[in-house]
Amino acid sequence: MHSIFLYLWYMEKEKTFDHALRATWQAIAKFYNERALKHDSTMAMAMALLYIDYEKGTPSTALGPSMGMEPTSLSRILNNMEDKGFIYREKNPKDGRGVLVKLTDLGKEKREISKITVYELNDKIKENLSEEKIRNFFEVIDTIKNVINKKELYFKD
Repeated sequence: MHSIFLYLWYMEKEKTFDHALRATWQAIAKFYNERALKHDSTMAMAMALLYIDYEKGTPSTALGPSMGMEPTSLSRILNNMEDKGFIYREKNPKDGRGVLVKLTDLGKEKREISKITVYELNDKIKENLSEEKIRNFFEVIDTIKNVINKKELYFKD
């Protein structure tokens, strides 16, 4: 009886939105990490490269929130990127206390590779979906975000 319950529970969890999103994100992350590894990088570094302004650089304090990262995680990533020669940091002329993260020439090359990889994945997905399915996908994603952002879910502790 116990094994039947576990089997049914396992089958049901695969029908939840969070499981589908998590499993899909894990597949995407694996794809990006495998690609990034070929270029002496990681998915997190590649994402950071895409968020840094190509010409002017980006304040380090703006990177974390835009990428959805905690400061300690971002700091570790930026340190690794600096060690690899992808970025450098300089004082922010508009804010003496702040730091701008800027791309080196190598960082700009790696950024282009990251951008191409993102576009390749998106193009391949689009090839396999109709315009209606793409529209529906984004409507569903927006609905999920709105449900969560409304914070109307109450749990009894």
